[in-house]
Amino acid sequence: MTSELKTRLDYDDLAHTPDDGKQYELLDGVLYVTPAPSPFHQRASKRLQRQLEHYFEERGIAEVFDAPLDVILTHHDVVEPDVLVVREPAQVSNRGIEGAPLIAVEVLSPSTMKRDRTVKSERYAATGLAHYWIVDIEARRLECYRLNAAARYELVMVGSKTPLRHPDFPELEIDPTVLWIPGIGE
Repeated sequence: MTSELKTRLDYDDLAHTPDDGKQYELLDGVLYVTPAPSPFHQRASKRLQRQLEHYFEERGIAEVFDAPLDVILTHHDVVEPDVLVVREPAQVSNRGIEGAPLIAVEVLSPSTMKRDRTVKSERYAATGLAHYWIVDIEARRLECYRLNAAARYELVMVGSKTPLRHPDFPELEIDPTVLWIPGIGE
């Protein structure tokens, strides 16, 4: 009897990873492990989430979630965006979010910056995620991308110092300045 080492992992493998405080994701079957995010990362994520909840949930358009939460794009692509917006209630399951959400937001960290801008962006596009947003804490910039007909992301909105209005969501105004302001006692 021979045993072969798997070269492409799937959701079942991910479900059996240890609970060690790290974030595990699969991108096209490749396992990525990330340490816990910084407080600055969490602050920006929380503050953006509140703005999205105000728009999407108060209007009954969609539900807003935050990490950690598995988003099962395919059997070989399981991610944990920092913030996500889900329009279809049927996508919410006991396992996580099944399929591409309406919006996935990644707050860049030094350990994930390159991956979020390359392989993760490519996998999101390949699986049909319509809106991919990036919060760059160091540059103090919010970038909003939309999937185009060629299945590539195009920048539709970017800013850092003034409120932004997204062209695909009427009346959605995001104030990126609140993402960078210090917290209590700073």
